[in-house]
Amino acid sequence: MIAPDKVHLVGSIGLDTVEDVFRTVGPKLGRRLKRIPDGEPGPRRLWVSFQYPVLRASPYLRPDPSGEVRPTSGFPKLCLAEGVRPDEVHFGELGYAREAKGSYLDFCAARERGDVQSGTRFQVCLPTPMGVIYAFCTTRDLGAIERAYEQAMIREAKRICDAIPHQDLCIQWDFCHELILLDGQAQGHFPDVDASLEQVMGRMRRISAAIPADVEMGVHLCYGDFGAKHMIEPRDAGRMVEIANAMAKAIERPIQYIHMPVPIGRTDDDYFRPLAGLKLQSQTELYLGLLHAADGEAGAKKRMEAARHYVKDFGIATECGISRARKADLVVRLLELHACCAREPL
Repeated sequence: MIAPDKVHLVGSIGLDTVEDVFRTVGPKLGRRLKRIPDGEPGPRRLWVSFQYPVLRASPYLRPDPSGEVRPTSGFPKLCLAEGVRPDEVHFGELGYAREAKGSYLDFCAARERGDVQSGTRFQVCLPTPMGVIYAFCTTRDLGAIERAYEQAMIREAKRICDAIPHQDLCIQWDFCHELILLDGQAQGHFPDVDASLEQVMGRMRRISAAIPADVEMGVHLCYGDFGAKHMIEPRDAGRMVEIANAMAKAIERPIQYIHMPVPIGRTDDDYFRPLAGLKLQSQTELYLGLLHAADGEAGAKKRMEAARHYVKDFGIATECGISRARKADLVVRLLELHACCAREPL
């Protein structure tokens, strides 16, 4: 079996600093890596929890008087503040552009040192607006809050694209809560209002239109990583294939890659068979999140072999980010697993 020659880092990398990420990741993965994230250190290590203080500080929102809390984090759910009209809600800076601009300076320094290969892009990972608002806001006010937050995220993405040279930049949308809702299995994590496939694709079309065509754009399909476990396990790859095909039709700009997770226990044909139905754009790369520390190279090879019955060309990755519930020594082992399971491109 010929090893794949490309790897993808989903986003979070549990090292202390952005500089640590570039110094560690670049030399280990070299030309296998087309894009490199900053590792999302500090408050971004908890993904959308980074946004809770932004929402809580808004004069348009308040903790819901019912006392409802987010089940996983325990954060109080937020609703419209007393007397606020739905059309009044507005958000300013969300923090992602400022983080990206600072990390890009570290990226440039790493490239100058030779730690990052020439031609590798700087990857900025952004949650979809639905991924933030459906986690932290009460059901009755979702519409008004999400509309305002979506506009703020579009402005944030445009600031990033204005600040970083397009030939160096990739924007990744983290598509998690939508996937859990669209999967169709019973779940108690998120409200299911306005969450049909058509409605979700409308959101993806709008936020993706903010990314210029010469900036790369990818999508990480995610079943969650709270406590290093999925919120629900996919039955097979079928729903992800359906959603990826819908994105290929709905999004009016190129999609450079789509990432799909593969649970550790799945080496069977039933999981991978739906991949034969993928209808992606010709330029879209597929990355399969089949690397797991628990069974290492041997397990990854079994999953790669099973996948190759249905799709020939794919890169490899972990299921999700490698930050939460993972100490630095485990992170380094996972990075080494990426390297040993993939070859340098010719």
